[in-house]
Amino acid sequence: MSRARSHLRAALFLAAASARGVTTQVAARRGLSAWPVPQEPSMEYQDAVRMLNTLQTNAGYLEQVKRQRGDPQTQLEAMELYLARSGLQVEDLDRLNIIHVTGTKGKGSTCAFTECILRSYGLKTGFFSSPHLVQVRERIRINGQPISPELFTKYFWHLYHRLEETKDGSCVSMPPYFRFLTLMAFHVFLQEKVDLAVVEVGIGGAYDCTNIIRKPVVCGVSSLGIDHTSLLGDTVEKIAWQKGGIFKQGVPAFTVLQPEGPLAVLRDRAQQISVLGSRRHPGQGFCGSCPWHLCSSPHPTCGSGFGTRSGRAGRRCCGAGPSPGTWTVRTPPAACRPAFAGSARRCRAASGRAVAPRFESCSSMLPGTGTRRPC
Repeated sequence: MSRARSHLRAALFLAAASARGVTTQVAARRGLSAWPVPQEPSMEYQDAVRMLNTLQTNAGYLEQVKRQRGDPQTQLEAMELYLARSGLQVEDLDRLNIIHVTGTKGKGSTCAFTECILRSYGLKTGFFSSPHLVQVRERIRINGQPISPELFTKYFWHLYHRLEETKDGSCVSMPPYFRFLTLMAFHVFLQEKVDLAVVEVGIGGAYDCTNIIRKPVVCGVSSLGIDHTSLLGDTVEKIAWQKGGIFKQGVPAFTVLQPEGPLAVLRDRAQQISVLGSRRHPGQGFCGSCPWHLCSSPHPTCGSGFGTRSGRAGRRCCGAGPSPGTWTVRTPPAACRPAFAGSARRCRAASGRAVAPRFESCSSMLPGTGTRRPC
């Protein structure tokens, strides 16, 4: 299991470092499970989509989120209640190997890179992202492919009817659009028995409904900037605090290079979680900390150096864990870095966002130029 988790962490690092417009071949895909699907005319795919659209988040709901954002437990507890009504408990999500990714720019691409890399290892992957480009099925993928209309229809009506049956006077019968799809994704990934699931945060992190995940394999933060200021705050530092809310005790956290202000906030969030972990779990050392990694340039000079906050340098292979509480800068060895195919064919499985790198020589193709660049 520890070896598998090292592969997942290394893949996230490589994806974050590579998600800058490179394109390549698509890895082979595995098929979906052949579960029976509903055949009733009233439960056809378009009916499911129309019903889903009635749950679209409106201005009133956004105002509610703004009022509640000072108390994250209010929103997370509401999501946990929906999850319980759907027939799952938070503990059930612990059975999924989840890679949880947030950020402002590039988080969807980072997720898509990560999913493609891990799928190329032969793993059965799940991928939840937003928004969709053409069809809502794109938000929930298995092995890089949007789930079929039949599978979408089946899981939609199963969840919809379950929530209808469990409603009472004290709660709203249906969650809003994004929460419903998040719940549906969890059901799909568990029932389809994926080896891992890459989950992209919707908005922010700390208060996002995906943050009911308690035990991801790894967390990642892509490039930060100004977004959703009415919900997340009007400075990059405030937004960074929100994004860092997905960090968990004992779970490695990766980030790409950030401006010094938000980077310091992310570092402080990781350290605060480490302190909380050591207080709640005395004597467990590394298990209670939040290992913190800063990804270096996507094409550094060959080597495996890393730096710490105190300026000390060392040598460590890509994928090895740091000492408890350390803040490391990661530069992957040449053998770990991807070499991208010369063609510019996009990965159709991820609607133009993802590619599947081949791990060969230490070079990459500049998009649209036909020029190969050494690392």
